[in-house]
Amino acid sequence: MKQWIVANWKMNGSRSDLEAFVPALQAGLRGGGDAARVIVCPPAPYLSALAELARDTAIGVGAQNVHASPKGAFTGEIAVSMLQDVGADTCIVGHSERRQLFGETDEQIRDKLLALRSAGLLAILCVGETLEQREANQHETVVERQLRGALMGADAAMLSGLAVAYEPVWAIGTGRTATPEQANAMHAVIRKALGAIVAPEAAADVPILYGGSVNADNAASLLGQPEINGALVGGASLKADSFLAIINQAKA
Repeated sequence: MKQWIVANWKMNGSRSDLEAFVPALQAGLRGGGDAARVIVCPPAPYLSALAELARDTAIGVGAQNVHASPKGAFTGEIAVSMLQDVGADTCIVGHSERRQLFGETDEQIRDKLLALRSAGLLAILCVGETLEQREANQHETVVERQLRGALMGADAAMLSGLAVAYEPVWAIGTGRTATPEQANAMHAVIRKALGAIVAPEAAADVPILYGGSVNADNAASLLGQPEINGALVGGASLKADSFLAIINQAKA
């Protein structure tokens, strides 16, 4: 399975940053990026610029959020068709910051997934536990509940365009990282849960990414784990050289 290396710029960057980043990223991709599926998720105002810069390259264009409705009186929101219109092919849903800061529920996340997959866009579903939940030994229960809530009624077709990103909330932007063994164990739990929700044969092909302070120093040990199929990268993805250092450690 080709590993996914995904850049989540969050609310950072500018058009000029992208204009420097994309050519440097493309120039540095080993073998044209054959070792990994590389996706960049900038803030929404820069999606069309990224799509233009990344045209005829192996770089995927990802959004950080979407609304489930096709149109309507939802000030400030973005529909799936609008993402397609500006050239996006992928979208993150359910990021812990969306859950915590904006109160997104599993039901809302499920509706977004359905809208994305119905339109043929790839989706990256984020799941993960807080430090309190891990210390209470509830991390597996929490993640399984998030998966079931977001994938209720899902079939194999939905999983065919889905990646799951495990992001322990306590390791996002903190400099703390789950050990490779902790991350690998949770990825195994996630794949088993996906199999129980849909079907084991469909779950076997779902890339499961690790997200949580991934950087050039820890990428090799994380990406080398058998259950880890890539990384969702935050701060280390803002510069082409540090992002390339992670991409180039992906398993071919």
